[in-house]
Amino acid sequence: MSLISVDHVSVGYGANSVLRNVSLEIEQGEIVTIVGPNGSGKTTLLRTLIGAVRPASGKITRKDGLTIGYVPQKLHIDPTLPITVERFLRLPGGHSTAACALALEQAGVPKLSQRQMSDLSGGQFQRVLLARALIDQPDLLLLDEATQGLDQPGSAAFYLQIEQVRQRTGCAVLMISHELHVVMSASDRVVCLNGHVCCEGTPEIVSAAPEYRALFGTGTGGALALYRHEHDHAHDEACNHDHDHHGHTTETEAAE
Repeated sequence: MSLISVDHVSVGYGANSVLRNVSLEIEQGEIVTIVGPNGSGKTTLLRTLIGAVRPASGKITRKDGLTIGYVPQKLHIDPTLPITVERFLRLPGGHSTAACALALEQAGVPKLSQRQMSDLSGGQFQRVLLARALIDQPDLLLLDEATQGLDQPGSAAFYLQIEQVRQRTGCAVLMISHELHVVMSASDRVVCLNGHVCCEGTPEIVSAAPEYRALFGTGTGGALALYRHEHDHAHDEACNHDHDHHGHTTETEAAE
Protein backbone atom coordinates (compact mmCIF):
# COMPACT_ATOMS: atom_id res chain seq x y z
CA MET A 1 0.00 0.00 0.00
CA SER A 2 1.17 3.55 -0.75
CA LEU A 3 2.16 5.74 2.20
CA ILE A 4 -0.28 8.36 1.00
CA SER A 5 -2.70 8.46 -1.91
CA VAL A 6 -4.30 11.61 -3.33
CA ASP A 7 -7.38 10.86 -5.42
CA HIS A 8 -8.85 13.68 -7.55
CA VAL A 9 -8.44 16.29 -4.84
CA SER A 10 -9.60 19.86 -5.42
CA VAL A 11 -8.95 22.75 -3.05
CA GLY A 12 -10.19 26.33 -3.15
CA TYR A 13 -10.29 29.44 -1.00
CA GLY A 14 -13.70 30.99 -1.41
CA ALA A 15 -14.37 31.28 -5.14
CA ASN A 16 -10.68 30.88 -5.94
CA SER A 17 -9.76 27.40 -7.16
CA VAL A 18 -6.18 26.46 -6.23
CA LEU A 19 -5.98 22.72 -6.96
CA ARG A 20 -8.13 20.83 -9.46
CA ASN A 21 -8.46 17.04 -9.59
CA VAL A 22 -4.95 16.34 -8.32
CA SER A 23 -4.01 12.68 -8.03
CA LEU A 24 -0.68 11.22 -6.90
CA GLU A 25 0.77 8.50 -4.72
CA ILE A 26 3.90 8.41 -2.58
CA GLU A 27 5.61 5.07 -2.06
CA GLN A 28 7.93 3.99 0.74
CA GLY A 29 11.49 5.22 0.35
CA GLU A 30 11.14 7.35 -2.79
CA ILE A 31 12.07 11.01 -3.24
CA VAL A 32 9.48 13.00 -5.17
CA THR A 33 9.91 16.68 -6.08
CA ILE A 34 7.04 19.02 -6.92
CA VAL A 35 7.84 21.86 -9.31
CA GLY A 36 5.63 24.59 -10.72
CA PRO A 37 5.32 28.36 -11.15
CA ASN A 38 4.40 30.72 -8.33
CA GLY A 39 0.75 30.34 -7.41
CA SER A 40 0.53 26.81 -8.81
CA GLY A 41 -0.70 25.31 -5.53
CA LYS A 42 2.47 23.57 -4.36
CA THR A 43 2.35 24.73 -0.74
CA THR A 44 -1.42 24.24 -0.64
CA LEU A 45 -0.90 20.62 -1.67
CA LEU A 46 1.55 20.00 1.16
CA ARG A 47 -0.74 21.72 3.66
CA THR A 48 -3.58 19.52 2.44
CA LEU A 49 -1.48 16.39 2.90
CA ILE A 50 -0.75 17.22 6.54
CA GLY A 51 -4.41 18.05 7.20
CA ALA A 52 -4.05 21.82 7.61
CA VAL A 53 -6.30 22.43 4.59
CA ARG A 54 -9.48 20.50 3.88
CA PRO A 55 -10.18 19.46 0.26
CA ALA A 56 -13.36 20.70 -1.39
CA SER A 57 -13.61 17.34 -3.13
CA GLY A 58 -11.62 14.17 -3.62
CA LYS A 59 -10.01 11.86 -1.11
CA ILE A 60 -6.67 11.51 0.68
CA THR A 61 -5.83 8.07 2.03
CA ARG A 62 -2.96 7.63 4.49
CA LYS A 63 -1.42 4.33 5.46
CA ASP A 64 -2.48 3.27 8.94
CA GLY A 65 -0.14 4.73 11.54
CA LEU A 66 1.58 7.01 9.02
CA THR A 67 3.93 9.52 10.68
CA ILE A 68 4.69 12.72 8.77
CA GLY A 69 7.53 15.18 9.40
CA TYR A 70 7.20 18.68 7.96
CA VAL A 71 9.89 21.29 7.25
CA PRO A 72 8.31 24.68 6.44
CA GLN A 73 9.73 27.40 4.19
CA LYS A 74 10.53 29.52 7.21
CA LEU A 75 9.79 29.82 10.90
CA HIS A 76 10.14 33.04 12.85
CA ILE A 77 11.41 32.86 16.41
CA ASP A 78 11.73 36.03 18.46
CA PRO A 79 15.49 36.71 18.59
CA THR A 80 15.14 37.97 22.17
CA LEU A 81 13.71 34.63 23.33
CA PRO A 82 16.35 32.64 25.23
CA ILE A 83 15.82 29.08 24.01
CA THR A 84 18.39 26.41 23.26
CA VAL A 85 18.18 24.06 20.30
CA GLU A 86 17.43 21.11 22.57
CA ARG A 87 14.63 22.96 24.35
CA PHE A 88 13.17 23.96 20.96
CA LEU A 89 13.22 20.33 19.83
CA ARG A 90 11.55 19.16 23.04
CA LEU A 91 8.55 21.46 22.55
CA PRO A 92 5.72 20.63 22.70
CA GLY A 93 5.99 16.86 23.01
CA GLY A 94 8.62 16.56 25.72
CA HIS A 95 11.02 14.42 23.72
CA SER A 96 13.98 12.92 25.54
CA THR A 97 17.52 14.27 25.35
CA ALA A 98 18.48 11.06 23.53
CA ALA A 99 15.76 11.58 20.91
CA CYS A 100 16.90 15.18 20.37
CA ALA A 101 20.50 14.06 20.00
CA LEU A 102 19.57 11.40 17.44
CA ALA A 103 17.50 13.86 15.41
CA LEU A 104 20.32 16.41 15.36
CA GLU A 105 22.77 13.72 14.33
CA GLN A 106 20.47 12.63 11.49
CA ALA A 107 20.17 16.28 10.42
CA GLY A 108 23.97 16.58 10.31
CA VAL A 109 24.38 19.01 13.22
CA PRO A 110 25.09 16.82 16.28
CA LYS A 111 26.87 19.54 18.29
CA LEU A 112 24.18 22.22 18.30
CA SER A 113 22.00 21.03 21.17
CA GLN A 114 23.11 23.70 23.67
CA ARG A 115 23.37 26.57 21.19
CA GLN A 116 20.87 29.41 21.38
CA MET A 117 18.39 29.39 18.49
CA SER A 118 19.06 33.12 17.97
CA ASP A 119 22.77 32.41 17.38
CA LEU A 120 22.30 29.94 14.52
CA SER A 121 23.22 30.69 10.93
CA GLY A 122 20.55 30.29 8.25
CA GLY A 123 21.88 26.88 7.28
CA GLN A 124 22.07 25.70 10.89
CA PHE A 125 18.54 26.94 11.56
CA GLN A 126 17.18 24.90 8.63
CA ARG A 127 19.04 21.82 9.88
CA VAL A 128 17.40 22.26 13.28
CA LEU A 129 13.99 22.48 11.58
CA LEU A 130 14.90 19.28 9.76
CA ALA A 131 15.84 17.67 13.09
CA ARG A 132 12.48 18.67 14.52
CA ALA A 133 10.74 17.04 11.55
CA LEU A 134 12.81 13.87 12.09
CA ILE A 135 12.43 13.58 15.85
CA ASP A 136 9.40 11.27 15.60
CA GLN A 137 11.14 9.10 12.96
CA PRO A 138 8.59 9.85 10.22
CA ASP A 139 7.60 7.53 7.39
CA LEU A 140 7.15 10.57 5.12
CA LEU A 141 9.16 13.79 5.19
CA LEU A 142 7.61 16.90 3.59
CA LEU A 143 9.82 19.89 2.71
CA ASP A 144 8.39 23.18 1.45
CA GLU A 145 11.31 24.94 -0.29
CA ALA A 146 13.35 24.28 2.83
CA THR A 147 16.52 25.85 1.39
CA GLN A 148 14.95 29.21 0.56
CA GLY A 149 17.44 31.91 1.56
CA LEU A 150 20.48 29.61 1.60
CA ASP A 151 23.37 30.02 -0.82
CA GLN A 152 24.06 27.31 -3.37
CA PRO A 153 26.69 25.39 -1.35
CA GLY A 154 24.43 25.48 1.71
CA SER A 155 21.47 24.32 -0.36
CA ALA A 156 23.47 21.48 -1.92
CA ALA A 157 24.69 20.37 1.50
CA PHE A 158 21.12 20.38 2.87
CA TYR A 159 19.77 18.20 0.09
CA LEU A 160 22.71 15.84 0.37
CA GLN A 161 21.67 15.43 4.00
CA ILE A 162 18.12 14.62 2.88
CA GLU A 163 19.46 11.83 0.67
CA GLN A 164 21.44 10.46 3.62
CA VAL A 165 18.30 10.59 5.78
CA ARG A 166 16.44 8.58 3.13
CA GLN A 167 19.23 6.02 2.96
CA ARG A 168 19.51 5.63 6.73
CA THR A 169 15.85 5.68 7.73
CA GLY A 170 14.04 4.48 4.61
CA CYS A 171 11.54 7.33 4.83
CA ALA A 172 9.91 8.76 1.73
CA VAL A 173 10.49 12.41 0.87
CA LEU A 174 8.10 14.80 -0.87
CA MET A 175 9.65 18.20 -1.45
CA ILE A 176 8.95 21.44 -3.24
CA SER A 177 12.01 22.90 -4.91
CA HIS A 178 12.77 25.67 -7.40
CA GLU A 179 16.38 24.52 -7.73
CA LEU A 180 16.73 22.51 -10.88
CA HIS A 181 20.02 20.84 -10.09
CA VAL A 182 18.35 19.43 -6.98
CA VAL A 183 15.42 18.12 -8.99
CA MET A 184 17.74 16.35 -11.40
CA SER A 185 20.19 14.94 -8.90
CA ALA A 186 18.05 14.07 -5.90
CA SER A 187 14.66 12.95 -7.23
CA ASP A 188 13.30 9.59 -8.22
CA ARG A 189 10.21 11.27 -9.63
CA VAL A 190 9.14 14.80 -10.55
CA VAL A 191 5.57 16.12 -10.48
CA CYS A 192 4.82 19.32 -12.37
CA LEU A 193 1.95 21.21 -10.80
CA ASN A 194 0.07 24.20 -12.17
CA GLY A 195 -3.26 23.98 -10.39
CA HIS A 196 -3.43 20.43 -11.73
CA VAL A 197 -0.83 17.75 -12.44
CA CYS A 198 0.61 18.74 -15.81
CA CYS A 199 2.86 15.71 -15.90
CA GLU A 200 4.98 13.40 -13.81
CA GLY A 201 7.76 10.88 -14.27
CA THR A 202 11.51 10.55 -13.96
CA PRO A 203 13.43 13.83 -14.28
CA GLU A 204 14.69 12.76 -17.69
CA ILE A 205 11.20 12.03 -19.02
CA VAL A 206 9.65 15.15 -17.55
CA SER A 207 12.38 17.47 -18.81
CA ALA A 208 11.85 16.33 -22.39
CA ALA A 209 8.06 16.53 -22.41
CA PRO A 210 6.28 19.02 -24.70
CA GLU A 211 3.95 20.01 -21.83
CA TYR A 212 6.90 21.43 -19.96
CA ARG A 213 8.16 23.39 -22.94
CA ALA A 214 4.70 24.80 -23.57
CA LEU A 215 4.48 25.97 -19.97
CA PHE A 216 8.03 27.12 -19.28
CA GLY A 217 9.68 27.57 -22.67
CA THR A 218 12.66 25.77 -24.14
CA GLY A 219 15.31 27.73 -22.25
CA THR A 220 18.77 26.82 -23.45
CA GLY A 221 17.54 23.40 -24.56
CA GLY A 222 19.20 20.03 -24.23
CA ALA A 223 19.84 17.78 -21.28
CA LEU A 224 22.81 19.75 -19.97
CA ALA A 225 20.61 22.80 -19.44
CA LEU A 226 18.77 20.83 -16.79
CA TYR A 227 21.76 21.10 -14.51
CA ARG A 228 22.01 24.87 -14.71
CA HIS A 229 21.01 26.84 -11.65
CA GLU A 230 18.51 29.24 -13.21
CA HIS A 231 16.09 29.59 -10.29
CA ASP A 232 12.65 30.69 -11.42
CA HIS A 233 13.02 29.99 -15.13
CA ALA A 234 14.68 26.68 -14.57
CA HIS A 235 12.74 26.33 -11.39
CA ASP A 236 10.72 23.87 -13.31
CA GLU A 237 12.84 22.78 -16.17
CA ALA A 238 11.99 19.32 -15.09
CA CYS A 239 8.34 18.94 -15.50
CA ASN A 240 6.15 16.90 -17.55
CA HIS A 241 4.83 13.66 -18.76
CA ASP A 242 3.73 10.62 -16.97
CA HIS A 243 5.60 7.39 -16.77
CA ASP A 244 7.19 5.13 -14.23
CA HIS A 245 9.41 6.37 -11.43
CA HIS A 246 13.02 5.88 -10.33
CA GLY A 247 15.96 7.57 -11.97
CA HIS A 248 17.98 8.60 -8.99
CA THR A 249 21.55 9.78 -8.90
CA THR A 250 23.41 11.12 -5.92
CA GLU A 251 24.05 14.79 -5.23
CA THR A 252 27.83 15.20 -5.34
CA GLU A 253 28.23 18.79 -4.26
CA ALA A 254 30.06 18.97 -0.95
CA ALA A 255 28.54 20.27 2.25
CA GLU A 256 29.81 23.54 3.56
